[in-house]
Amino acid sequence: MSTPRTSVIFDLDGTLVDSEPNYYEATRRTLSAFAGDTDFDWERHTDFVGIGTRETLEILGPRYGIGAPVDELLAATNRSYLELARASTEVYPEMRVFVERLYAAGVPMAVASGSSREAIEAVVGGTGLDAWLTTLVSAEEVGRGKPAPDVFLEAARRLGAAPARCVVFEDAAPGAAAARAAGMRCVALPYVKATADDPAFLAADLLLRGGQSEFTARAALEWLGVE
Repeated sequence: MSTPRTSVIFDLDGTLVDSEPNYYEATRRTLSAFAGDTDFDWERHTDFVGIGTRETLEILGPRYGIGAPVDELLAATNRSYLELARASTEVYPEMRVFVERLYAAGVPMAVASGSSREAIEAVVGGTGLDAWLTTLVSAEEVGRGKPAPDVFLEAARRLGAAPARCVVFEDAAPGAAAARAAGMRCVALPYVKATADDPAFLAADLLLRGGQSEFTARAALEWLGVE
């Protein structure tokens, strides 16, 4: 199997694994604990897909009149999320095949996520993806979260790869914007299909409007030039 001079960087939540239901429930629990009953539902949660947990809580805290420090809200949300993630996190089947094939081809890979380091390790380890994905970067480890390019640039640095040689797989518009800002190619798989016309997605090198329902490992490997 030939190996192109390409490195692949994956977003985690909504791209490799369907963890958004767990993030929604964890955030809902936190808001309920600190603010009582709120109107935070799944539809409102989807507005924050692709945005880091801290950044999400920095917006939601004031919105719901919560005076507690963001660090306290973040700790509570992370506790709930880890409990949910360890109980059940689904890897998209075609993504698992894709990662296995890239690993077999010797393609360098990394995960770059807005989640906490602990959450990333829990999900990657709990799903068995750690057999192939060992370079993990959290937005907590860089100066700015997506849509800033920092987390992707740090992933490329750890892989020893030039940004122009990296391809990012992303499900959210802020991540697609971050990939472009980093000077990387992007394959966009919108988690929220209604956002497919977002300018950040339209600027992607490959846009699969149907998200995971359109993704196949075979087609992705062909697009990358991995045989």
